[in-house]
Amino acid sequence: MSRRYCIIALTLAAFLAGPLALRAEDTHVKGPNPAHISMGQEVTIADYLVPGKTIIVDFYSEFCPPCRAIAPRLAKLHTARDDIAVVKVDINRPDVKGIDWKSPVARQYSLHSIPHFKIFGPDGKLQAEGDAAYELVSSWVQ
Repeated sequence: MSRRYCIIALTLAAFLAGPLALRAEDTHVKGPNPAHISMGQEVTIADYLVPGKTIIVDFYSEFCPPCRAIAPRLAKLHTARDDIAVVKVDINRPDVKGIDWKSPVARQYSLHSIPHFKIFGPDGKLQAEGDAAYELVSSWVQ
């Protein structure tokens, strides 16, 4: 009987995590919605670059009003433009309230302000970061 409950629990966990979590086989492809990754942990951005697409990496926190304000426009851009994919990197660890400047990913990328964007070209090379990337993204989402 306990084996049956274990199988049911694992099936349910996989079903619930499926639409919410980015799985390994989903990397390097553009999904229907922006990818949401990190939860404060270090991340290797190269794992989320999609060949042939311009990638906007958005470092954000749910506690950041400007981040929340631009999020729907980034989602719309991701959906509307086949040549652009958005990857959202949540800098907050789950147990931290307020912007988590001490999270591993915030330290990894020396973040001191958010939203913070990195834009990678279709060739995977960094094209813009920080203020220059923010201005470029702002021109695309208007």
